[in-house]
Amino acid sequence: MLPFSRVAVIGLGLIGSSIARGVRQHMPSVRVTGYDADPAVRETAVRIDLCDDIADTAGTAVIDADLVVLCVPVGAMGAVAAEIAADLPADAILSDVGSCKESVIEAVRAALPDAVFVPAHPVAGTENSGPEAGFASLFHHRWCIITPPEGTEPLAIERVLEFWRRLGAEVETMEPAHHDRVLAVTSHLPHLIAYTIVGTASDLEEVTASEVIKYSAGGFRDFTRIAASDPTMWRDVFLANREAVLDMLQRFSEDLTALQRAIRWGKGDELFELFSRTRAVRRSIIDSGQDDARPDFGRSHD
Repeated sequence: MLPFSRVAVIGLGLIGSSIARGVRQHMPSVRVTGYDADPAVRETAVRIDLCDDIADTAGTAVIDADLVVLCVPVGAMGAVAAEIAADLPADAILSDVGSCKESVIEAVRAALPDAVFVPAHPVAGTENSGPEAGFASLFHHRWCIITPPEGTEPLAIERVLEFWRRLGAEVETMEPAHHDRVLAVTSHLPHLIAYTIVGTASDLEEVTASEVIKYSAGGFRDFTRIAASDPTMWRDVFLANREAVLDMLQRFSEDLTALQRAIRWGKGDELFELFSRTRAVRRSIIDSGQDDARPDFGRSHD
């Protein structure tokens, strides 16, 4: 039995459009209504037949839904929740796809204190954005972490878990604060480092204009891919999860200082030990199916 029959997707960027496509592919009898605050995005969604219906307002989109998924930047969650408050059915389950959870739960609870809210975070994405960037298989074999607040109805949690299973995701439940610390080091800090490195290269105008871009090797090239991610989304993530990010950034700074010292004093054994440990981490990521072991990350060079 399908967990939901009428799904409303609020925000039709990469994740929202991928959810809509995934529902239509894996649960074709489920009706999908979409909404985006940008009229141009709504026009594109109509043109590419992204959903069964594209609403003109967020309230209209949710009026008969039994699942509402908020796919907007985490800094906008509270405002969107307030926007749908008058029209959200009492028996609907509300969820989201935000990369940090404690601040989102607080913002949504302030606007919708009585709603059944089951937060979720699909750990999947690309550097592209917009309704045409999504694809139905985005969540296949990727983790989706469900972070229900204490006291959430077990049946509601299971329905959201099953929804993500139907989209092809591996599912896990996690306490919201723990999720935010885990993602601070596995996702947020790497993005912050990527933005910093690419920004540093950009500041070196006399080099960036020629050698850095022309001779971009794998490491710098991969940083530029991460740094091309949606700036609004990541601005909001860093501000919303600031405590965990700052904590992990402090730890990283201490480790970086130790690495700097090892290089300065020629401590080759110390460097080799660190690089061996980090290489093992990379192998474990491949072994768990979370990345591609093919040469050059499976890139095509045709």
